[in-house]
Amino acid sequence: MSVLVNVILAVQILAALGMIGLILVQHGKGADMGAAFGSGSSGSLFGASGSANFLSRTTAVLAAVFFVTTLALAYFGNARPASSGSVLETPAAVIPSSGAAPSADAASAAPVVPASGAAQIPTK
Repeated sequence: MSVLVNVILAVQILAALGMIGLILVQHGKGADMGAAFGSGSSGSLFGASGSANFLSRTTAVLAAVFFVTTLALAYFGNARPASSGSVLETPAAVIPSSGAAPSADAASAAPVVPASGAAQIPTK
């Protein structure tokens, strides 16, 4: 599972860097007006308007890949065993670090820490 997450993360990073590069290379809407008056951008590698379709379609494909990898990483990030309560209700010493069941003596040996935030507000 960890290898799959690492591969998806690498694909996402490459897609993000590719999108950044392609977006920076693309011309804005005002660049077409300059090409009509002979500013020199018409002599580019793809021609005056040939690069617009190639770059915009490639950017759209990379954006779709980035979106799919983001959803996959979110899915695998939330894939964990279901617990019977909130993490906030469990003392820090009782939360297992390796996925093993907490022992009974760990709960009794945990120091009592006063609650913070809204739990400190006195009630009537």
